[in-house]
Formats: sequence, C-alpha cells, structure tokens
Amino acid sequence: MLKTLMFALIIIAISFILLSITIIIKKNGRFPNTHVSGNKGLRKRGIKCAQSQDRDARRPNPMAVSESSKQRNNN
Repeated sequence: MLKTLMFALIIIAISFILLSITIIIKKNGRFPNTHVSGNKGLRKRGIKCAQSQDRDARRPNPMAVSESSKQRNNN
C-alpha cells in the first residue's frame, strides 16, 4: 500500500512540474486567461460570460426607495 501511495505522489508531482514548465521558464510566466472575456475572438462576436450578461440584463427596480427619501420620512 505504501508503494502505491508513493508511486501516486510521484506521478502527481511530475505532472505538476510538467504542466507548470512554461510558467517557470517564461520571463513573465502567468497562467493563461481562460475566461470568456480574455478571448479576443469571442469579444469581437459580442459573446460574454453568463455573469456579465446577467448583470447587463438587470434593470433598476422602479419600486425601490431611495436613501434620501428614507431619511426625510424618519424626521
């Protein structure tokens, strides 16, 4: 069992090192931006992430009470 655990840890360590080689070697190595907004092709087509589309689609609540009217009613 110990041999299997050590073997698995060695494989995970090697995989981690191999996946991070470009980040380590590059001068300003960073993880790639995989977010939808980081893709130029999608931005040109007007495609946004679901969170951005949801935020853009929200409308102000016409029934909302402004802070200044709350203060006037309390006095």
